[in-house]
Amino acid sequence: MAGVKDILVEKGSHFLSIGEDATALDAALLMNEHKIGALPVLRDGKLVGMFTERDILQRIVAGRKDPAKSYIRDVMTSDITLCSVHATIDEARELMRGKRVRHLPILDDDDTPVGMVSIGDLNAWMLAHEKKTVVALQAYLNGES
Repeated sequence: MAGVKDILVEKGSHFLSIGEDATALDAALLMNEHKIGALPVLRDGKLVGMFTERDILQRIVAGRKDPAKSYIRDVMTSDITLCSVHATIDEARELMRGKRVRHLPILDDDDTPVGMVSIGDLNAWMLAHEKKTVVALQAYLNGES
């Protein structure tokens, strides 16, 4: 069964992160530059939070805070949903659906972040593999090998 590890191999496990002493403006600029919706927040290589588009809207914009003066540690989401590198794609999708999140930091057995998977990554994976199944079934039905 396919797992999040397969997605990381395909997309590459390198992911961007930010430190908790950066500003929300730094994070927003980084997110815009790389066209991503979330950044893991690391302290000494360990995951301590997530900073997402939702955090920008709820904690910066709606809170009428200056993003250049708002530190990530003060506006990040600390209660984060995590996923093991050994999880299946179905487990990751269910976790995202149940917790209502769009980004999952992926941790190895030592709780070290090794990548991140978005709902878009999961949907793209599922679509690509469903297409392969359809093509194989069509070939089978047409008597092709």
